Amino acid sequence: MENFIYPKTISNPLADLISDEIWELLNSRGLINDRSVRDYIIRRRFKNLRSQKIRTGDAIDTLRAEYPYLQFDTIRKIVHNPPKQISRS
Repeated sequence: MENFIYPKTISNPLADLISDEIWELLNSRGLINDRSVRDYIIRRRFKNLRSQKIRTGDAIDTLRAEYPYLQFDTIRKIVHNPPKQISRS
């Protein structure tokens, strides 16, 4: 059961970080955290909107239109709070 929460039209949403071959390999083995990928896409899109001089609230509203299942505050937390770092012991 595959449950993608990012648009399926994107074959490799992390193309700026990893190659398509690596993406396919990781994805086929279930090693991709869909929520983290979604949050990364949201952060990248938010930065792009802000670079176009769009107000913060309007940028979040635009993202809400793209991700209607997310609340305004949820998107605000995603874009303003950096992802947690995993500490290795």
